[in-house]
Amino acid sequence: MVNKWLSRCYLALMFLFLYAPIGVLILFSFNESKSSGKWTGFSLQWYQELFQDSKMQTAVLYTVVVAVIATAISVVVGTFTSIGIYKLTKKTKAFVLNINYLPVISPDIVIAVALMMLFKTVKLNFGFTTMLLAHIMFCIPYVVLSVLPRLYAMNPNMAEAAMDLGATPMQAIRKVVIPEIMPGIMAGALMAFTMSIDDFVISYFTAGNGATNLSIEVYSMAKRGIRPTVNALATIMVSFVLISVLISNNLSIRKKKEV
Repeated sequence: MVNKWLSRCYLALMFLFLYAPIGVLILFSFNESKSSGKWTGFSLQWYQELFQDSKMQTAVLYTVVVAVIATAISVVVGTFTSIGIYKLTKKTKAFVLNINYLPVISPDIVIAVALMMLFKTVKLNFGFTTMLLAHIMFCIPYVVLSVLPRLYAMNPNMAEAAMDLGATPMQAIRKVVIPEIMPGIMAGALMAFTMSIDDFVISYFTAGNGATNLSIEVYSMAKRGIRPTVNALATIMVSFVLISVLISNNLSIRKKKEV
């Protein structure tokens, strides 16, 4: 009984430690005062200012467009890459996976500088295109890491059985393999989308003056003083991510019940 009570207290403290900052941020997004540490009353003025700020709207547009395109491309490339890795021999698979881990374990600043030098070498103009290419590059490994476990858990005879019944390899992948690994694909897409929206360092080094996203805009605001509109924006982003996760989990649970 005592151990159970201690476990619950420990769990409650851990959740408090993890989510108290987010709770405070959401609370002060409705604060009437500009002060970030003093509550003076409930107000929606910062949300109104947020939707009237043209710079912030442009940053939101760039962020969402880059995240959606990068997620779509990285999901397609990452899924077919995972299927290719799954079919490799053991030694070749280990080598390719180690290469795939490099962008994940390398510090963001190293990847950012490397991409900046690459784009300068090939004489690409810094802007939307370079930022999009950078986001696709660091999103693909996360999709691969999400899809591969689903491939390992899948019955390997299903695709072979489909081809024995007359399906082409592409038909077997499209009608048998893809539906089986769809939870991993959805998880990879959600991870890629979140990583793209969250990124600052790589975006800062590869966007130049031609484009900006939310993280860069918030960083530039920090130099001249953070306004409470940032709290409102962060609250909207947290709500969006939370709703996306809940919808994804709900769809996964429904699919399991149908099976």
